[in-house]
Amino acid sequence: MSGHNKWSKVKHRKGAVDAKRSKIWTKIIREITVAAKIGGDDPASNSRLRKALDDARSSNISKDTITRALAKASGNQEGGEYEELVYEGYGPAGVAIVVESLTDNRNRTYGDVRAAFNKNGGNLGTSGSVCFSFKKKGQISFAQSEKQNKDINEDQLLEIGLEYGIEDISHEEDMWFIQCDAETLLTLKDAFSKAGLMPASSEIAMIPDTVIEVSGDNAKLLFKLIDALEDLDDVQSVWSNEDIDDAEMQKLMA
Repeated sequence: MSGHNKWSKVKHRKGAVDAKRSKIWTKIIREITVAAKIGGDDPASNSRLRKALDDARSSNISKDTITRALAKASGNQEGGEYEELVYEGYGPAGVAIVVESLTDNRNRTYGDVRAAFNKNGGNLGTSGSVCFSFKKKGQISFAQSEKQNKDINEDQLLEIGLEYGIEDISHEEDMWFIQCDAETLLTLKDAFSKAGLMPASSEIAMIPDTVIEVSGDNAKLLFKLIDALEDLDDVQSVWSNEDIDDAEMQKLMA
């Protein structure tokens, strides 16, 4: 989920990740396999694989599991062939939604995604109906509650980040958010880590050009739709352009 109220959504996402950790691991392992098959198994020359391996380490996936995923990509183990598919649609209140998937059965995935939209107040759109209003960016967040980050400030982030193409800095509650080009995400994250700062999260996100204010029943139904989509085995990521105020977000998370 993307848009405004970044910190509230970080907390919502963390709760979802904690509750569905086994599914998250499956998605990361699948991404490792596909990234290595497409770009080779050397993370130094394959930025997509490097990001997937970074996610695996952050999620405490074992080295043996990672090794098996890489072996599958090289053809040393049997397994299905995955393809990348992107679905676009609209949720309650006209919220734009982008669904990124990796699947070995496009008919199954299409049926599952369409059903999730139809059952939760949304409708699946045609290719190109939504993606044009999103841009792919790297995002890094820092929590000042972490001991390493307690003295963090905008000048410090700029001093480290300007060399690596930092594009935007914002602050909410005790969180700092960095936006950068997707290709420089891991280089920027490494620079912050070497400077002693501890990122709370890092991801390549689809950032909307505009947002839509959502509240009440529409907000509840939108959360149900996004949760239903994220719970599908073949879905890797779900991005949307809703804007929900803090009070409304707290009700949804209660």
